[in-house]
Amino acid sequence: QVQLVESGGGLVQAGGSLRLSCAASGSIFSIGFMGWYRQGPGNSRDFVARIGGGGSTYYADSVKGRFTISGDNAKNTVYLQMNSLKPEDTAVYYCTALVDGTRYWGKGTLVTVSS
Repeated sequence: QVQLVESGGGLVQAGGSLRLSCAASGSIFSIGFMGWYRQGPGNSRDFVARIGGGGSTYYADSVKGRFTISGDNAKNTVYLQMNSLKPEDTAVYYCTALVDGTRYWGKGTLVTVSS
């Protein structure tokens, strides 16, 4: 069993920054990718960013140039640096990972951006 634990959410003013972290623990042989999705009030869960095992990164158009995803393979941890935050970035951010062929999700961390 694998657990994903997110941290780093909170309240920030528009234009501010936050850094989210997600650590994977448990029985892990290989991680295909780790990434982030988000779900705003009344919205579906949408893709934000992803990083592959080789370091390749992908971003939603809405966050390109503002968010940066990075990973620490030794710690099985992924980070999401969020800059120039906007009120529309307010959402619960969920960490996800493909571990040994199985998709896992964290419980989410709330990010609130005030105007």
